[in-house]
Amino acid sequence: MSDTNMSQPKIIVYSGRFCGYCTAAERLLQSKKAEYELIKVDEDPAKFDHMMQITGRRTIPQIFIDDFHVGGFDDLTALNQSGKLDKLLNP
Repeated sequence: MSDTNMSQPKIIVYSGRFCGYCTAAERLLQSKKAEYELIKVDEDPAKFDHMMQITGRRTIPQIFIDDFHVGGFDDLTALNQSGKLDKLLNP
């Protein structure tokens, strides 16, 4: 009996079409073999409003790992470079 899925954090990426930073964030998460949920805020104004309420930001991407608000692509990259991203993805 394997418990590998139980240790996987829930990752949510608030994203949009034609967003280079969103694509780059997805590629970085994919390179870590991380599974994530993509919420396209440009297709649903209510989702964009919700993202703004919970982050206080209007820019995309906005990334959450479990309850931790990572922030945008630059924040994700900084976490990766510091080694802290791997600790969040593999608790």
